[in-house]
Amino acid sequence: MSIAGSSAAPWLTVVMPSHCGERWIDYTLQSLVREAAQGIEVLLIDSSPTSATRDIAQAYSKSLAIRIFERRDLLSWQAKTNFGVEMAKSDHVSWLGVDDLWLPGRAASARGWINSDPMAPVHFAPSAIIDIDNRKLGLWRCPLPAERALLPTFVTERLLIQNFVAAPAPVFRKAAWLTCGGLDENLWYTADWDMWLKLAACAPTYYHTDITIGFRVHARSLTMTGTINSLDFTRQMTTVLDRHLSKEGRDLSRVERAGRASIRVNVALASASADVRGLFHAAIQVALLGPIGIWKYFRDSRIVERVVARIRAKIAGRFTV
Repeated sequence: MSIAGSSAAPWLTVVMPSHCGERWIDYTLQSLVREAAQGIEVLLIDSSPTSATRDIAQAYSKSLAIRIFERRDLLSWQAKTNFGVEMAKSDHVSWLGVDDLWLPGRAASARGWINSDPMAPVHFAPSAIIDIDNRKLGLWRCPLPAERALLPTFVTERLLIQNFVAAPAPVFRKAAWLTCGGLDENLWYTADWDMWLKLAACAPTYYHTDITIGFRVHARSLTMTGTINSLDFTRQMTTVLDRHLSKEGRDLSRVERAGRASIRVNVALASASADVRGLFHAAIQVALLGPIGIWKYFRDSRIVERVVARIRAKIAGRFTV
């Protein structure tokens, strides 16, 4: 089903893929209402077996220009997101996890980014990391200079080492997304990383320092539930690294070494509870990069920001649902 909100042409579409999102969606939609601005549409693409999530969303139809799609045939978040982008009425889109939040100033910031260069394929941004009680655990920033056009070679060289972009933070052009082919639905974990690399390779992009997104970490998030099979987890990341390294016509041997070390660290962290030896082996791989390589790895991987926030959540007992 589809429930129409405002018929006015929007300047931004917010795509929300959902499956059994009733635990969080009320908080998420409330954050959108607080930032409600003329010309923003919200698309909820829901594959839940019940109407619980959709019923909550429908209650916001008077305060948000929201369209709700019941699509039980679209099982993955990638497929739902791709569908949402295709259905967007605006030229610019951002996507928002059903468990994430808009922070104060998001609408104004996004409008400003778009106005600064409406033809840029993507405007990157940092995010706050929040826990199950909406408390800020830390910041997740991008290792990029702010408020200037960034050449594709500059961005991809850093992004190949690690996905340093929280999925709900950027704003991207619909046309660029579609031209790139959208999310690879075979990548259950790294499809967003692959997408940012594809968009960054199109044309100069931008990084803005406004923190306008709350990226939630909790025990049932994909980051925590999708990393059990270390072999598949490794394959997901290696596929993206190999795919984009093969497109580069220049020597990126140092970047490649750092990227492969980063994969080993990510796998080790994901499986640390089962085999702490993996952490030791991953640390050796990072040490072998040498002083400059180690510095670049820590700069581009943002591993400290990502790990410390999760440790804080676990210590405080705020990692359960």
